[in-house]
Amino acid sequence: MTKPKNKKHWYEYLWIWSILYFALGFFNILFAWLGLIDFVLPLIFAIVGGNKWFCNHLCGRGQLLWVLGRNLKCSRQKQAPSWISSKWFRYGFLAFFMTMFGTMIFQTYMVFSGVDSLKKVVKLFWTFKVPWKWAYNGSIFPDWVAQFGFGFYSLMLTSTLIGLILMVIYKERTWCSFCPMGTMTQGICKIKAKER
Repeated sequence: MTKPKNKKHWYEYLWIWSILYFALGFFNILFAWLGLIDFVLPLIFAIVGGNKWFCNHLCGRGQLLWVLGRNLKCSRQKQAPSWISSKWFRYGFLAFFMTMFGTMIFQTYMVFSGVDSLKKVVKLFWTFKVPWKWAYNGSIFPDWVAQFGFGFYSLMLTSTLIGLILMVIYKERTWCSFCPMGTMTQGICKIKAKER
């Protein structure tokens, strides 16, 4: 029996994972740790396979942007300016993103070491502090675990909002052209290709 041509693979529904991630984090910030899957897996695929298979097939955010932009017609389908996908912008944004990630790790360390107390806020666009107190009322874990959750959720939410804004203004997956994980995996793939 032949497989129907239009049959979808299981991984084509991973856009649901993106929605579920933010919904879970909204109610309990500790679920924000699950976002590390989206940080670690692309690197593993690039290091082991020397390809961007994760970005092209398993990225829930990319799929969500596609579903909203292409399938639900939420995108203007306008070509983004060429500088958005330029090398200097991609690597500049990666450097900025990693600086923000490092700041988040430092804030987590400060809570871990007892210098700072837990801040129950989500930072949007690395600037606007939004109170998020309902998402954490204590747990069996120390406060630094929750602090990491608040920081990581902020990072994931901000990058998704940037992706959604660009999806509406330009093409659905404009974010993918300078996504920090995509830039890192592309760099790894180039190194792997040279080694071969």
